[in-house]
Amino acid sequence: MKISTQLAKHFREVHFGGNWTGTSFQQILDGVTYEQAITKVGDLNTILTLTYHVHYYVAAVLKVFQGDALNAKDAYSFDHPPISSQAEWETFVAKVFNDAEAFADCVEKLSENCFDQDFTDKKYGSYYRNIAGIIEHTHYHIGQISLLKKLV
Repeated sequence: MKISTQLAKHFREVHFGGNWTGTSFQQILDGVTYEQAITKVGDLNTILTLTYHVHYYVAAVLKVFQGDALNAKDAYSFDHPPISSQAEWETFVAKVFNDAEAFADCVEKLSENCFDQDFTDKKYGSYYRNIAGIIEHTHYHIGQISLLKKLV
């Protein structure tokens, strides 16, 4: 199997299901209401904040795949816009998953020789490192969101 196909598969699985962990971003967010998404538990991040944070990196890399410059800063990755209704929450979640599918489509189209090349700049590491890192990052935050769902 090609690296591009395998990475796209893993990315889709962490977002939509079918991975070996038995859970996905979509499954974890299924049924989460706007009220639950914004509920603060102690000093922990909210479900909304973590969902935004995961999507922030997907959206930034997707733009690079689509020909734009990398325009992301870790310092802003938790700074989501306010969400004040169920409709806004559902619109945001739909965007998360639409962008995830577009991201996977772009990964599938990458040439096999790009994965060891620098991703926009040597300081960011390779294309492979960035894509695999986003997959790992998503798994990590799925666990946090899962726990938050139980607490709220």
